[in-house]
Amino acid sequence: MNLKAVAAAAILAAGALPVCAHAADLEGVPRYDHVFIIVEENKDYDQILNPAVAPNIAGLAAQYGNAANFWGEVHPSEANYVAMLGGDTFGIHDDDAFYCNAESVDKFCGGAKTPGYPDHTIRTKHLGDQLLAKGLSWKGYYESIPEPGSSVVIAGDPKATNGMHDAPLYAAKHSGFMNFADVQKDPKRAERIVGFDQLEADLKTSQLPTFALIVPNQCNEMHGVHVEGAPADCDKTEGLIRRGDAYTGELVRKLQASAAWKAKGNMAIVITFDEGAGGSRGGCCGVTPEAPSNYGGGHIPTIVITNHGPKGLKDPTAYNHYSLLRTLEDAFGISEHLGHAAETNKGVKAMAPLFAVGR
Repeated sequence: MNLKAVAAAAILAAGALPVCAHAADLEGVPRYDHVFIIVEENKDYDQILNPAVAPNIAGLAAQYGNAANFWGEVHPSEANYVAMLGGDTFGIHDDDAFYCNAESVDKFCGGAKTPGYPDHTIRTKHLGDQLLAKGLSWKGYYESIPEPGSSVVIAGDPKATNGMHDAPLYAAKHSGFMNFADVQKDPKRAERIVGFDQLEADLKTSQLPTFALIVPNQCNEMHGVHVEGAPADCDKTEGLIRRGDAYTGELVRKLQASAAWKAKGNMAIVITFDEGAGGSRGGCCGVTPEAPSNYGGGHIPTIVITNHGPKGLKDPTAYNHYSLLRTLEDAFGISEHLGHAAETNKGVKAMAPLFAVGR
């Protein structure tokens, strides 16, 4: 037996290595076969982590992993979705369309004449690019998107005969991926930017991607729409939370019924929010309080549900979407960290305790 083999045998005999550890682990985050992020909207931590108000999400937080000190980057929504995929808000601090720039006159580019207005099409790498470079797969599942790969800004219910027909049920500002130039130009975009019908099909056939961003429509993600004909629980905060909580609970149950969840490989379901309610402020970990696009978007719920990981863990470490991106990169064996996800000197840490697996 050579010296390396002898050393390895000695370490194993001493019990120094956990059963599930392997050389590909990065920063204490084990490799994951699948991670799915469900994104909800505009609620503070204390609004959701109350079993009387949101029994499904609060119950999952108690049963699995609760990132109890997690923060958004900015208000309003769009830049937070971009941040969790690209590691930066790229100067965006509005909800204008993904194609807008300083010269735009489009109705969906209302802030275009504001000094310093950023290009909302981002020409840099994102998590999807990193995954493809590793031979891994990604999808964005968007409820109420009118067709796969659609480039519409908003879409309502085509069957409705009231204001819901043109209501912004699907909203590209909640896409994240569509802000990136290479996604806009991707010949396979219709395979990767898809609807919830495709999610159902992929669950049924066990053809799930390595990573997925799952975004319910604005009635079901706690954002709400305010139009004639909108259901009461799509228009008022209390009803929105009840509706979104029930919907999220059902999504989690469907994912947990999948073959991927029951397999030996690691799978995680993350429930997070884009930002806190209203004008809630505060942030951590790579945010810059003086920057209008990165000043801190409030204290938000983030729950990590794993098939082989911790149960009943409440992690008090300060995290944000940059931390989540860093963790995803680690979980997929990607040593490169994008943008602020690389800024350990500013407190950005991998969410290792919440993604640890059985030892």
